[in-house]
Amino acid sequence: MSSHIIAAAAALALAGCASAQAQTAAPAPPPCTTAEFHQMDFWLGDWDGRWDASPSMPAGQGRNIITREYGGCVIQEAFTGDASTGDLIGHSVSTYDAPSQRWRQTWVDNQGGYYALIGGPEGDDFILHLHRPRDNVLVQRMVFEDITPQAFTWRWQRTPDAGATWADQWVIQYTRRAPG
Repeated sequence: MSSHIIAAAAALALAGCASAQAQTAAPAPPPCTTAEFHQMDFWLGDWDGRWDASPSMPAGQGRNIITREYGGCVIQEAFTGDASTGDLIGHSVSTYDAPSQRWRQTWVDNQGGYYALIGGPEGDDFILHLHRPRDNVLVQRMVFEDITPQAFTWRWQRTPDAGATWADQWVIQYTRRAPG
């Protein structure tokens, strides 16, 4: 009988230890909450964009609304341009890809455009690169620079030499839209 009491007491003690250990184990953090997932937070908001004429684009303006979606895991872009862009309407989704430690963005628009970009912070700028699918050669990039809480410059650039030199194709000056 005493061996049964000792066995029961030991079982209760082990169960109590397991229960105490389970209560002290830290829960896993929610997905998409690490600092890397907030590297593009500067872009969130409602933005007015204006650009001067360039060889590939007449002067114009547009609006860009950037939101965080899907439990904070995705940054969603909704761009509308004026007649200078052919009334461009575009949409992108961006997310931090933890395994590659890079950001990935996919853009589509009402003119048949599709771009898959990859990149992230580079110094004070945020740069996403586009590689040609057939041979993975670097051909274009977008650069977010001069970033402040109320404004930034966005550059769409091409390279003829796999990234040795870059030429602006479209430069937009963004300012945060006033509420209301």
